[in-house]
Amino acid sequence: MPDSDNGTQPLTDSELEKLSFEEALKLFEDTVAELEAGGLSLADATDRYERGVRLAARCNDMLGSAELKITRIKAEFGQQMTFQSEPEIDPPDDWDDEE
Repeated sequence: MPDSDNGTQPLTDSELEKLSFEEALKLFEDTVAELEAGGLSLADATDRYERGVRLAARCNDMLGSAELKITRIKAEFGQQMTFQSEPEIDPPDDWDDEE
């Protein structure tokens, strides 16, 4: 049952999967704003809540995937990253006095 408001139609699983993180986050923020503004019927508020939960889950899944990817990259290239980073050297205690 599509909503009459623009951009608030229920999302199918296929549509949800096609959203980028930024798109899903924007839709989530818009949905939260609609709920916070109030004035919705119980049915509309319930629909928005369901939509928000689904969008939040999608964002969380994408963040988890990105975190896993970063962890794998760090593990794969960790030695190279460690080799390239130099340890910090503390300046001598009288560093400020030599001007």
